Amino acid sequence: MSETRWSGRFEAAMGSLAARSHRRPWVALFVMLVLTGLGAFFARDLRLNADLANLLPKSFPSVQDLEKLRTRFGGQGNVVVAGIGAEPEQLKQFVDDMAPKLATLSEIRFVNAQRPSQFFDERGLYYVDLPDLKTIEQRIDARFAWEKEQANPLFVRLEEEPAPSLDFSDIQKKYTGGANMRLAGQGSTYYLDPQERMVVMLLKAKGSSADLGYSKKVITQVEDYLAKQDLSKYGPGFHTAITGTFKKKIDQQAVITGDLARASSLALVLLLAYLIFHFRSGLSVGLTMVPVVAGLSWTYGFVGIAYGQVNLLTGFLAAVLGGLGVEHGIHLLGRWGTLRSEGMTSEEAVRETFKHTGFSALISALVAALTFLSLSWSEFRAFHEFGVIAAVGMMVSVASYLLILPALLGLVSRWGWVPREHQSQSGPMAMLARFLPRRYRAVALVIGVALVGLISQAYRVSFNYDSTKLDDVSLPSVRLDRRIDHILGYSATPVVVLTDSEGMEREVVKQLQARKEKFGKDSTIDFVGALEDLVPRQQEEKHALLQSIHKKLQRIDPERVDKAQRDDLLRAVKMTAAKPFVREDLPESLRRQFEPAAGQKGGVVLVYANVSLSDGVGTRRFTKEVRNLQMPDGSQVSAAGEALILADILDMVASEGPRILVAAVVSVFLAMWLTLGSLRNAVICMLPTLLSIAGLVGLMSLMGLQFNYLNIVVIPVLIGTTVDAGVHLIERLGEPGADFATVYAETGRAITGGLLTSAIGFLALVFAKHPGLNSIGDLANLGFAVNMVIVLVGFPALLLLVDRWRNKHSAASTPASDDGTERPAES
Repeated sequence: MSETRWSGRFEAAMGSLAARSHRRPWVALFVMLVLTGLGAFFARDLRLNADLANLLPKSFPSVQDLEKLRTRFGGQGNVVVAGIGAEPEQLKQFVDDMAPKLATLSEIRFVNAQRPSQFFDERGLYYVDLPDLKTIEQRIDARFAWEKEQANPLFVRLEEEPAPSLDFSDIQKKYTGGANMRLAGQGSTYYLDPQERMVVMLLKAKGSSADLGYSKKVITQVEDYLAKQDLSKYGPGFHTAITGTFKKKIDQQAVITGDLARASSLALVLLLAYLIFHFRSGLSVGLTMVPVVAGLSWTYGFVGIAYGQVNLLTGFLAAVLGGLGVEHGIHLLGRWGTLRSEGMTSEEAVRETFKHTGFSALISALVAALTFLSLSWSEFRAFHEFGVIAAVGMMVSVASYLLILPALLGLVSRWGWVPREHQSQSGPMAMLARFLPRRYRAVALVIGVALVGLISQAYRVSFNYDSTKLDDVSLPSVRLDRRIDHILGYSATPVVVLTDSEGMEREVVKQLQARKEKFGKDSTIDFVGALEDLVPRQQEEKHALLQSIHKKLQRIDPERVDKAQRDDLLRAVKMTAAKPFVREDLPESLRRQFEPAAGQKGGVVLVYANVSLSDGVGTRRFTKEVRNLQMPDGSQVSAAGEALILADILDMVASEGPRILVAAVVSVFLAMWLTLGSLRNAVICMLPTLLSIAGLVGLMSLMGLQFNYLNIVVIPVLIGTTVDAGVHLIERLGEPGADFATVYAETGRAITGGLLTSAIGFLALVFAKHPGLNSIGDLANLGFAVNMVIVLVGFPALLLLVDRWRNKHSAASTPASDDGTERPAES
């Protein structure tokens, strides 16, 4: 290939820049210090934001609805205070003592400490439709007539007939699913579980749990108050615990932050340990790490300017970019050391290293950057920001090596440092370099059969939509929160439909109940509640009918009623005496659950799900059922809540995944074709990566691993970070006079080091407590392992197989002359 091609000129330019930096190291190092200082300055306030709503674009209706909800309603969820380890009476006393005091805390709007069961029990008949009330009256009239006949001594019944029943369970059953019945609950008026020996109070905070700083503030306030109380009076084993949305977010944020800190620290330790093993030189380790640290500082300075925060995916990118950056250093410093050992001066070795190996590093970085940029096309902000930051980081990494490494080599060379000469003809790579040319057919056959077997299983891999698999469910606050729903009898965190008028409330409730009836047993809606719905219609008509029923019930002698129905009769007498009521008569703790935050107008409809809103499949069904309610004025309203955010994330990842994967492959291929200048070489270099991805998916099915909305990002990452191994191998083998054994022993060692250091950033995530981060680490390292086998064993065996076949075919097509020498074949 002609050296006049643009890539040849670019190679020469890189060599010249590196040589200039080598000659004038202090200028380059001064520029490095300035840029690193600026990067550290702009990155100083970076923080992790693990809120799901921050993973979607702000233009999404679900995000906008959630923001409106947080503004008007103060967000979702509660601070849940649990009293644990005492007898029921002591637990009730704890609630009676603490609820009024907790309600006075500055960050608490109100406390929901008891069910409104007594209120609804007394007024339950107002929620019965008029036709059913008339049916009740008719049954009472029949009973009353029978009682009169029994009391008449002159009346003789020819056949003994049972007394007309006062059992109204069939009518009661029709209304058991109503919001009033579900919110009233059954049993104790306290949120109490005698078997668990636990009682809970639900504290509604003034702010939103999405603000982590505010969450810490309100939780600290509640914890500090409880810590000052004398709890010994409730029993020797009594203690308190806090859970709920606010507490869980703090705990999960702490887990993720701790995981990322540990992963970064562990990755650094592992990188240093490997570099020491690889180079056997402390100075070589320093020469490799200084550009990496500087490049990370520049990259995260950009992140501070562009985003001001990191998310669940971009938070661990420092460890990953560090590993990928070290890979460049291994190739560059290793090649420089080899050239020095061959007699070149330091500057000549730097020029030659950056002209060829440096250009290969640039190609691999550019290819990886383009792969990452394919993620930036996603509307899923976690993918978008990951793609942009990773792409910038890859290019910055090469730039930092181009600026810094030649300058450092210039300094250490002036001080007389000579790199430790590595014996390329010894070690595992040298042994493999001698083995492969002898057994390449068998190796190619074994690797090929194994790949065919793995790829045949790839179709069995599934996508895991259950988000609980991505949260740390071992946290005490998470485990306790799961017990709360059992005590309440319904979900503690419903989704919310914001309304602007009482008529709109009724319309929303009407449409949601119609959808629930339409889906029948397949409906994901448990029940729907709204203040307007909790104040029944036609109360005056019902009151008149109830007064009539009340008078008739009072005339029935309880002693003549079956014992099984006697209590029901006495309860009915009490219920029919109830008077009509309005919104203001509802219990305050109930009413305030539906009221907006201070200074806000409008109301809400609470929609409770009968499926786990952590289960992605159920959540997606629930979301479809509660969205796009058509109002009479032509407008549309939808429920708001984090469950809908999760559903949108899952839908987006499922729809964008194939498109991103195709974009990643195409962008990598085009970049390699353009930079290598050869379609054939681009295809050859892509082959190990594509086979690795296919083999990985097949291996996942055999190991029972699944994709999820976090670890799916590993696939384009692997495409971008493993393709450079083929580039380095092909480029070196393509040099004039290249010998397979020598090139493979040297380049294979560098490739191994590069893949290992690339994997180290992900390896640290294997030890994360957060299951989502853990799944990323598992999948990435499995992918690197598969790629290492293919690129170090299968790919060279294939190259040897093709090369031998081509040579044999070329020899067979060259006819011999009369004197036995070969002559070119006729065309």
